[in-house]
Amino acid sequence: MAIDYRKPSDVGFSESADPYRGNRQYRTLSGVPIKALYTEEDLPDSGRIGAPGQYPFTRGIHGTMYRGRFWTMRQFAGFGTARETNQRFRFLLDQGQTGLSVAFDMPTLMGFDSDDAHSLGEVGREGVAIDSIEDMERLFENIPLDQVSTSMTINGPGPIIWAMYLVAAERQGVSWDKLRGTLQADILKEYIAQKEWLFPPRPSMRVIVDMMAFATEHVPQWNSISISGYHIREAGATAAQELAFTLADGFAYVEAGIKAGLDVNAFAPRLSFFFNSHIDFFEEIAKFRAARRIWARHMKEKYGATNPKAWTMRFHTQTAGCSLTAQQPENNIVRTAFEALAGVLGGTQSLHTNSMDEVLSLPTEKAVKIALRTQQIIAYETGVTNTVDPLAGSYFVEALTDELERQAEEYFARIEEMGGVLNGIENGFFQREIAEASYRYQKELENHEQIMVGVNAFVESQEEKIPILKINPEVEREQVRAVSEWRRHRDQAAVDNHLERLRAKCRDDDAPLMPEIVACVRAGATEGEIALAMKEVFGTWRERPVF
Repeated sequence: MAIDYRKPSDVGFSESADPYRGNRQYRTLSGVPIKALYTEEDLPDSGRIGAPGQYPFTRGIHGTMYRGRFWTMRQFAGFGTARETNQRFRFLLDQGQTGLSVAFDMPTLMGFDSDDAHSLGEVGREGVAIDSIEDMERLFENIPLDQVSTSMTINGPGPIIWAMYLVAAERQGVSWDKLRGTLQADILKEYIAQKEWLFPPRPSMRVIVDMMAFATEHVPQWNSISISGYHIREAGATAAQELAFTLADGFAYVEAGIKAGLDVNAFAPRLSFFFNSHIDFFEEIAKFRAARRIWARHMKEKYGATNPKAWTMRFHTQTAGCSLTAQQPENNIVRTAFEALAGVLGGTQSLHTNSMDEVLSLPTEKAVKIALRTQQIIAYETGVTNTVDPLAGSYFVEALTDELERQAEEYFARIEEMGGVLNGIENGFFQREIAEASYRYQKELENHEQIMVGVNAFVESQEEKIPILKINPEVEREQVRAVSEWRRHRDQAAVDNHLERLRAKCRDDDAPLMPEIVACVRAGATEGEIALAMKEVFGTWRERPVF
C-alpha cells in the first residue's frame, strides 16, 4: 500500500489546527455526502420505518430483539488438525461463546486433500484441515451436535463438507432434524470476490439448488446458504455495493429455486445472510436496516412469498478484517468494538468479532478471548440491548438508510438490464465495480482524504511486536500421514463404486446430488476424491481478466 508516511507538517498542514483535517470531506467511508444537520424533513414516511418484528422489518425481525435473547456469539476458529481446533472450540465454549464457526484451511476450501501437490505448505495454516469423515468426527469430539449451532465457512466444496457434518452427526446418534447451523455455500460471491470455486458458475448453481432442496426436506433447521456480502466488502466494495451485490445474489438463488419447482415459502425461510460491519459506524447501521427492508419488499412483492418467515432477513455479522492494521495492532481492539456495536445496533442475529492479531496470523488464545469479551461487554454492560432498535427515528440514520436503499435499487436495475447475476459475473461487471471502488479508496488514503490511525496518521517510528500464533510444520506431515493411512484401511471398491455413481448423477441434469455425496462420505471417500469426480463432469472455470 503506497502510503505517505511524512509528518503532517511536511505535507502542508498547519501545526496549530488538527493536522489531519486539511483534506477532510464530509461523507461516509463509501462516499455518500453528509449534511451538517439532519431534520424531520429528512425522515421517510412512518410506514417505511415500521415496528420491530413487522413488515418491512426495518427495525429488526423480532418484536423484542435482544430483550428476548442476545445474538449468537460465534467466533470464527480453525487451525492445524481437527484435534487442535476441537480444543479451541471447547475453550471458546467454556469462555461463554454460544455458537461455533469453522475456519477451514486453503486446501480444504479449494477441494484438495492434504496430500495433494497443490496443498504443499498450506495444510492447517489458515484454518483446519478436513480430508475425511474421520477428521470431521475429531473436529466435534465431545461436542454434542444437537446442542450447538454450527456455522461452516465453505463454498465450492460446501456439499461435501456438509455431507461429512451430517454423517458425523449420524455417528453421534443425532438425527438430522435436530441439527442447527449454517453452511456458507454462497458460490456467486466466490466468482465476484473471494475466488474459491470448483466448477463453472452454471453447474455450481445446480449444486446450490440441490442443497436447498435437500435441506428443506431432510435438515429443516439448517440454513442451506449464508449469502455473503462480507467477502465482497473485503475485496474493496462500498457499503452500497456490498448491499446491492449481496441481495442480488440472494434474489438469484430465489429465482433458481423457483425455476427448479421449489416452493419459495418452504426454502426461502432457511436462507440467511452474512454481512461485513466496517468502521463507518452510522453507514453500517443504515446498511443493515436497508437490507432487511429491501429483502422483505422484494420477497413479498416480486417473488410472491406469502410466508412472513420468507420476508425476514436473518444475518450474521463479522467485523471488518480489511479495517485491521498490522501497524499498532492493539488499535484493532478499539476498531472491532465499534464495528461490533454497529452490528448490534443494526440488529444482527449472530456476531463474530475479529481479534487484534488477525492481520498478522491466526489469533492467539489471548487475542480471541479479548474479542469474545468485547461482545460480552456490549451485551451486558453498555445498555444498548435494553430497548429495541434505539436509533430508530434518527434523522441521520433514517436518511442514510433511504440513500443506501436507493443506490442498491439502482444497481438492481443495472443487473437486470444485463440479464442477471450470472451474466454479470461472466462479463466481469461486479469485478470491475469492486476494483474501481477499491482503487478510489486507496487514492483517498494516499491523499489523506481518509485517515487510518497508525497507517497514514499518528504513525510511530518503531512498530510494537505482539505474540502471534505459529503453526508447526509437523502439522502438515501429520495430516498427510493420516489421510494416507485412512485410504489404506477403507474399502476401496466401495469408494470407487460410489464415486462412479456420483459421476453418473452429475451427468444427469435432473438427478439429485446430495444423497450420493453423503453415500460417498459414508463409504470413506475423501473431500478431494469427491471434488475431483464432480469436476470430471462439470469441468473447471477461469474468469475473464478485469483491467
